[in-house]
Amino acid sequence: MKTELTINGLNENIAYCEAIGLSKCFEAYAEHFAGDEICGIGFNPNSGYIYISLEEGMAIVSMLGRDVEYLVDDFDSGEELFFDTYEEAENYLQTLNA
Repeated sequence: MKTELTINGLNENIAYCEAIGLSKCFEAYAEHFAGDEICGIGFNPNSGYIYISLEEGMAIVSMLGRDVEYLVDDFDSGEELFFDTYEEAENYLQTLNA
C-alpha cells in the first residue's frame, strides 16, 4: 500500500516565502536524505517554519524562504536544537543515539 504525503498547514494558495522555503527544504532533502522516509511536510503557523520532518529524528526547516536549518529533537530533554549544516546536525544526532 502506498502512502501519500500531505502538506500540513498550507492551503491551495501558498505564499511566495513559503513556496521558496519549501523548495529549499526539498533541495536539502534531495542532497542529504534522498530515499529516506518523510514523516511530515508542512507549515507551522506558531513558529513560522516550513518543514520536512524525517523518520531519523531530524527536520529540515526554513523560515520566510531563508536558507534551511536542520532541527534535531532531543526526546530525552524535550529540547529542539537548530544547526546551520547537515553535518553539524548529523554529528549531534549521533551523540544522542550513542
